[in-house]
Parts: sequence; C-alpha cells; structure tokens
Amino acid sequence: MYIQRHIQDVVKKAEKMFGAVLVTGARQTGKTTLLKKIKPALPYLTLDDPRLLASAIAEPGTFFKITPPPVVLDEIQYAPGLFPHIKMWLDAQNQKGQFYLSGSQQFRLMKNVSESLAGRLGILNLAGLSLRELKGVDFKQPFLPDEAYLSQRARHLAPSDYHDVWRIIHRGSMPALAADDGLDWQLFYAAYTKTYLERDVRDLAQVGDELKFLKFMTALAALTGRLLNQAALARDIGVSQPTIDRWLSILLAGNLVHLLAPYHTNVTKRAVKTPKVYFLDTGLAAYLTRWNTPETLRDGAMAGAFFETFVVAEIIKSYTNAGLLEPPLYFYRDKEQNEIDLLISQDGALYPLEIKKHADPRSGDVKGFGYLDKIPGVQRGAGGVICLYDRLLPLKSRDMIIPLEYI
Repeated sequence: MYIQRHIQDVVKKAEKMFGAVLVTGARQTGKTTLLKKIKPALPYLTLDDPRLLASAIAEPGTFFKITPPPVVLDEIQYAPGLFPHIKMWLDAQNQKGQFYLSGSQQFRLMKNVSESLAGRLGILNLAGLSLRELKGVDFKQPFLPDEAYLSQRARHLAPSDYHDVWRIIHRGSMPALAADDGLDWQLFYAAYTKTYLERDVRDLAQVGDELKFLKFMTALAALTGRLLNQAALARDIGVSQPTIDRWLSILLAGNLVHLLAPYHTNVTKRAVKTPKVYFLDTGLAAYLTRWNTPETLRDGAMAGAFFETFVVAEIIKSYTNAGLLEPPLYFYRDKEQNEIDLLISQDGALYPLEIKKHADPRSGDVKGFGYLDKIPGVQRGAGGVICLYDRLLPLKSRDMIIPLEYI
C-alpha cells in the first residue's frame, strides 16, 4: 500500500529547476519508493547492488554510458566518485531533470555535493510519515499558529482519539510499519538498528565500538526533549567528549535526531546556549528506551517528553515536506528556568508554543510567553498550547488551545 507523500509535489517542482534532484533522509523513510512512484518509466539503479557499486567505484567515467540519464540512482553515498561525472554530464547537456538521486547519509553526501554540484542540484529531505500523511489529509502548508493558518487548517481535519495518538507515537513513522499493521514492532526496530549499525555506522562512519555507539544512541533517546549535556553523556558511556560530538554528528547527518537551537540575541544575556535534542522517529526512541507498548509509554515517566518529541517532529515535517531544509524553529530558556517549548520565527515575529500531553490547558501554561515582550526589538506573534484537547479555542489574548490534529 502506497501512502501519498506530501513532498512529491516539491520533487516535481525541483526537477523543472535543476539538472539533478537529491532526496535524503533516514533509512526506510520511503525515498526509493517515492522516486519510483514519480518516475516509474526511468531506469532504476541501486548501489546496494555489489556489482553496480563495484562498477561505479572502479569506472565512474563510463558508469552512465551504459545507462544514460535520465535515471534514478539509489544510495549515491556509496560512490562519491560519481559526483564529478554527474556534474560533467549536466554541464554538457544543460537539461533539467536528468538525475534523481537518493541517499541516507548526508555526512558523506554533502561534502561531495558542495564541491561538485553546487547550483545544479535541488536537495530535499524526506522524513518518516507525518500525521497528515497517515490520515490522508491533503494540506501542505508549514505549521504556524496564526489565524490565517488555523482557519485554513480547520477545513482539513482528521481527528485522532486519545488511544490512537499514543499508538501512533509508539509505533513510529516508518512507512513499512504504517502499511502493515501485522508487522512486529520490536522485530522491525531490532532489524532497523542492526542494519543502521552495520551499514552506516561501521562501514560509512568507521565507528570501532558498535556496542558503545548503541549505548550512546540509547542514552540519547532517553534525553529526547531535553537539553543536551555532552559532558554527562561522555561520562556515562565512558568515551571522550570529542567522540560524543563526532557520534552526534553521525546521527544528525543520518536524519535520526534534530538539535533544536536556543533563541538568543545580543540582548538576551541570560538565555541558555545549549540545544535540546529530539529523535525524529518516536518509535525508534521508544524501542531504544524499552517502552514496549503504547500503554506503558503513555503512562510512563517519559510520556511528556515523547509527546513533545512527536509534536516537534511533526512541525519539522510540515516544513521539510514543503521543501524547507532548515525549519525556523527555536526554544527559549534562561538561567532562571523560564522556558518556552517552541518558537517559530516568521517574517520578523516569534510565534510561541507550549506542548502539553494533557487535555485541560490553562492560561498558566502560556505565562512564559510574556518573557518575549521583555526582549527589546522582538515582535511576538500569536501563540498557543498544542495538546490533546479536541477543539480549537481561545485561551488568553491571541493565544489558542490548539488540538494536535491542527499541526
């Protein structure tokens, strides 16, 4: 069963602008399926095939003579030597939509892309399935808690009940799990983690100690939705802080985690400078931290962190699915522990959001928004509390109670 992906229209737009289109994303988010769906008539080559990979590495100059563009090429990161030849082909032919590339490892891709294909390549990031995609909602605007967005979003709603929300948070966003309810969750993520460690971490990132790296992933999953303390992680795992920094860059470039930057300016002297870490797939985070059922996750000590992680990931997807690689998202926290969960920067204004797993939001939930008014030069936009309440309602002044399905 194919679930319609919202980024599909952006790929079609990019192919008219660039000679090559690169779709990156974590493993098994549906990159190959997407490109095959968009370009079913084109030759499909995958560098997971050992013979093709050997040819691409040994004879990159003749690789595309056997199967000339336009072509779909999967797992391009395994043969970086192809990038200069893609550049030469595009320069010689001067045609759009010749190469449709996919790859799960940006830390190998981006350096070669920047050197070889700058200005010739449209880069898009495909995350796991969004709640909109899962529910079949054809609404593709990036989330913003203002009146214009919310009024338009109200025409495209597909509500989820309380239990369904936690089932989705626990099961995660991988298309294979969504397409087959009978697929065993634990076996899927066990295989996913093993494949990631063996293919990407060991082969591409050259991490020597896979067990310690798995321990690092697990410890990081336990921190989802919280400030990132690399020194504490290093002590707990028994590695150096530079090692933690390198391993974190692997997860970031592999599209498994997102670092939410703190908002600060020259006048916010007391704002913290430490980012917050979020896993982009809550199913993987639940597997690593051993929340084995939706019920134990919902009722457990990390329920609030997982709900916040899910909401932040959904908002990120609303931007990346619209073709925006760097969503304008931040959080605020100062040294007095005053905090705003999420800030969206748009057109010179900051839109503040709190994220609560409960269904009874109160005006006290948005008291932190007033700290923005104390920052000189900051214009505050409409805000709200994203929660499990079932109706969009005013809360205080311009701030709203925003049900989850409005993301």
